[in-house]
Amino acid sequence: AICGPGCKYGECTGPNKCKCFPGFTGKTCNQDLNECGLKPRPCEHRCMNTHGSYKCYCPNGYMLMPDGTCASSRTCAMVNCQYGCEEAEGEVQCLCPSGGLQLGPNGRTCVDIDECSTGKAVCSYNRRCVNTFGSYYCKCQLGYELKYITSHYDCVDVNECVTNTHRCNLHAECLNTQGSFKCKCKQGYRGSGFDCA
Repeated sequence: AICGPGCKYGECTGPNKCKCFPGFTGKTCNQDLNECGLKPRPCEHRCMNTHGSYKCYCPNGYMLMPDGTCASSRTCAMVNCQYGCEEAEGEVQCLCPSGGLQLGPNGRTCVDIDECSTGKAVCSYNRRCVNTFGSYYCKCQLGYELKYITSHYDCVDVNECVTNTHRCNLHAECLNTQGSFKCKCKQGYRGSGFDCA
């Protein structure tokens, strides 16, 4: 089976037919499926869409039970948590709906964890980390672009000399390099390559 544009988050099952992994949709499985918008809704209370998945949490004044339902709780209402809470050994603790969030200094609201600066993020060598609220994603390094090659997506060097995105002088040659380019003045000219005289 060959899928011309490829299947980003899925597998190729027939000529240009993609079977998406759970949590993804679209002809090439390149879009995140918003599970919170599905009927019936996956959560009986509050729902937060995440990349490829979703999280359920309780409104203020309710407590998340082990079975995923929300139960009214006076103690929870008193604590005034942003995303609901749980009671453990008689103590009430506020919850955050994602592993990429942590309780703020007040113990009630959730603040983002910057996985890119804490080193928690795992991106391959040719990708850079971009932080998002509650998570992160990996983007191609500058000078590289995402391309579908031999049944998977990869970051491939952009040849600035071919795409004409270099800034070499009219009297200079463009030389492509991994992730960048160089300019060299042609014979009979001198300079940086950006300026030739």
